Amino acid sequence: MSKVSEDAAVITNRLNLATGFLANERGWVVERLAALGSRLRSFRDDQVDLEISVKDRGGVEQHVTLECWINRTPRLHLVATSSEADLPAALNEVRNELVRQVDEAKTRTEPRSNRALRSVPALSEHDQPRRSQD
Repeated sequence: MSKVSEDAAVITNRLNLATGFLANERGWVVERLAALGSRLRSFRDDQVDLEISVKDRGGVEQHVTLECWINRTPRLHLVATSSEADLPAALNEVRNELVRQVDEAKTRTEPRSNRALRSVPALSEHDQPRRSQD
């Protein structure tokens, strides 16, 4: 299986089409959001829920919203929106914004960015401070 189809499978398993999208558009929407799959692959299927909706589709006030819930400690609710008039461009915009947010959330919880999670290595005998002999 190619990397693109693996990423698309990740999105397919986790995406819910909400207001404004038809069931027969699912494949097209998944293809647009597939680049997000590589970021979400590190989470189990049951940890991530995605939902996309569009209000006033094709209208002047078109608004696309992509929401992502990641069930971990702490639970994350990420939201990306776009007011782009062109629907494919709007999907690209919300995808890119959610990729950025997921990357940022992962960075915040990794040990190198969280002092409380870092383990402090024990000092070796050589590194111990020497006591003066008085």
